[in-house]
Amino acid sequence: MGKVKGFFFALVLAASFHAFGVGYASSDGPETLHGPLLPVKAVNSYQEALEVWKTPEDIARWIAAHFSYDRERAKELSETNRTIKGQPPVYDPSELFDRKTGVCVDLSRFAVETLKRIDPDSQPKYLMIEFDPIEVEGHWLRRHWVVSFRREGKIFFFADSERPGHIAGPFNTVLDFIQDYGRYRGRRVLHFEELNSYQKKRKTKALKRQSQLEPLGSNNHSARVALLYGLSLAKERETSPSSTLCERKAERHEDHKR
Repeated sequence: MGKVKGFFFALVLAASFHAFGVGYASSDGPETLHGPLLPVKAVNSYQEALEVWKTPEDIARWIAAHFSYDRERAKELSETNRTIKGQPPVYDPSELFDRKTGVCVDLSRFAVETLKRIDPDSQPKYLMIEFDPIEVEGHWLRRHWVVSFRREGKIFFFADSERPGHIAGPFNTVLDFIQDYGRYRGRRVLHFEELNSYQKKRKTKALKRQSQLEPLGSNNHSARVALLYGLSLAKERETSPSSTLCERKAERHEDHKR
């Protein structure tokens, strides 16, 4: 029965994936979609969606059919504007449902909070990815947000403004996804972290981050993650005069271990 269930889920995932053309892999804007979309469960309000939707696939299909990336809002939420005048609030799920447009963190909040309501056993979380900064029309961008969820011992990722409707997985660890995603985006990942909230918590410890990434049955994975963090930090020191607060905390943790 388990094999049949797993095979059926694989078919559903395969049907949920779309063929993507050349797009904006260096930014957080969506690629160009090609091919037909699967039918979306028709809902007229966010409240109705909470009653009708049952799975991550339902959310992903709605995103693929309705979500559009707001480039002007991306500039408002850029590192440049945050330094100068702060940031506008992240859309709540109901607001994004009505607007049908936003940026990566808006979409991630929509997916996490919705999935917690309709399928809490999937353990949805935010995945914050910090890339090498890039400049887009005078605005510096470095952070990107997607959503992780668990199913049958594996990890999947979706609600990605870069590829709306796509569900990536299965992966054994978050690190496996990050390595794959960094290659796909063509950008170096400086830092990543699974979080319960999109709101910044500066006191998160590197050891806690590593334990979140450790797969079932692996006693050595934390050490592998720590080594990769150390290599990334060393390379960053060679190319940048300063590091982020989170990176400095990770560095102090590694020095203490040595």
